[in-house]
Amino acid sequence: MTFPAPDYPDVLHDSDTWEVNATFRPADTPPDLTTPGGGEFHFLSTRLSTDGLFGLYQNRMGPAIGGTKPHFHKTMSEAFYVLSGEIHVFDGERWMDAAKGDYPYIPPGGMHSFGNISGELAEFLMLFAPGAAREEYFEKLGEIGSMSDEERRRFLIRHDSWFPEMPEGPGRDSWEKRASLRNSFKTR
Repeated sequence: MTFPAPDYPDVLHDSDTWEVNATFRPADTPPDLTTPGGGEFHFLSTRLSTDGLFGLYQNRMGPAIGGTKPHFHKTMSEAFYVLSGEIHVFDGERWMDAAKGDYPYIPPGGMHSFGNISGELAEFLMLFAPGAAREEYFEKLGEIGSMSDEERRRFLIRHDSWFPEMPEGPGRDSWEKRASLRNSFKTR
């Protein structure tokens, strides 16, 4: 069913009565994933809990220097909303620092990268739309170095993560150098 206003999506609830179906996640809920580097992921809304409409994740990136290599997604957009600290982001053309309140948005196909070079904790929200099964991707990132090239390639394709150097995938190789040069290109 199409909604009467043309600038709204199709109707998802085709009834004139409401449902009691909201969820609530208290702020003190333990993280769903803790990384070896001290980072934490909170799976706030997943593909399953939103019927694929979006995925929302809270990432507390530890102070360790690191991030992902430039990549893109074919099936979803990705957005970041910085809650505290600072992340270093690439918009496909330039690197910039994103601090509290900043909001980078990357449409499907947009080359991007992000990481932490500040040496301080950074906390941000990651929004994927439509929702995809990103939980497994985050959970298995720590294993990617022990995968064969073919296993890594299949893993990245399964999780819609396309790197120019497939199947190498995400890595930390340039993050230490970027951090050492931080003052020469700091955008804030």
